[in-house]
Amino acid sequence: MLKKSYSKTGTVCRVTFKYENEEKAETAVLAGEFNDWSLRETPMKKLKDGSFSATLSLPAGRSYCFRYVLDGGVWVNDVEADGYSPNAFGEANSVLVL
Repeated sequence: MLKKSYSKTGTVCRVTFKYENEEKAETAVLAGEFNDWSLRETPMKKLKDGSFSATLSLPAGRSYCFRYVLDGGVWVNDVEADGYSPNAFGEANSVLVL
């Protein structure tokens, strides 16, 4: 799930990424173009209901590919992403449009 909140100027958007975690993963990381697909830079917080959440402020006016990485190696998409884009691994990335 993606929740977007734009700044008054519209140049920055605060985005909350939430993953429901039906897999019951212990950890999750948000990886994408905004952090060079880092598996360390944007860990997600595990909430009381078992879901994961992370919030970033990103420049508006472009789109970003991203995925969630569960337990260090299971790459999954956001079912409510703005779109999907094929990647070099024969799968698809979630797309966030700001």
